[in-house]
Amino acid sequence: MDFADLLRPTLHYGMHFLVPGLFAWIFYRDSWKKAWLILLATMLVDLDHLLATPLFDPNRCSIGFHPLHSEIAIGLYVVLLFFRPTRLIAIGLLWHMVTDYQDCLWLK
Repeated sequence: MDFADLLRPTLHYGMHFLVPGLFAWIFYRDSWKKAWLILLATMLVDLDHLLATPLFDPNRCSIGFHPLHSEIAIGLYVVLLFFRPTRLIAIGLLWHMVTDYQDCLWLK
């Protein structure tokens, strides 16, 4: 196992868990724990991975493969940005897509 093999999952999961915490702390300082939990809850978008065979493939790009990672779904997440009650959820979902896309770039 080389350095790149360690860096890829560390970067990926750091972007999924730590960056949302930092975002919550910077922009939602008064209620950062609640904001971070909401952002972490958007990880449930990965439930669509349960529809795939095999369930986990480290060399598969999620973007465009799983239904909740599709271009149509991402478009819906962008629309949700424009509504205050769903804005934080949309930010979490879109950050999740950015993180997964970064992983797709790593695969190329």
